[in-house]
Amino acid sequence: MAKKVASYELYDDRVLVKPAAAEEKTKGGIIIPDTAKEKPQNGTVIAVGSGKYAEQTGNIIPVKQKVGEVVLYGKYAGTEITLDGEDFLIMRSSDILMRV
Repeated sequence: MAKKVASYELYDDRVLVKPAAAEEKTKGGIIIPDTAKEKPQNGTVIAVGSGKYAEQTGNIIPVKQKVGEVVLYGKYAGTEITLDGEDFLIMRSSDILMRV
């Protein structure tokens, strides 16, 4: 059974990620304007689906990520959604590059 956020259930190998906040300043102290901020490429896993069915055997391949992990993902990975006024990304488990 997939883990839920509010009343939403993720299917297959989908992962719900809360992106980290964009950087407000550079390391040198320069304030970055909103138009120049880059999308963050890391975030916290909020929920995971049950896994994907293997085509040849029919067994479920479980999702590797766990709720609460901080992960890195590709720059254009996932679909941006808003749930209960908060921004999230839904992506496939394979779009996640590594755990931090």
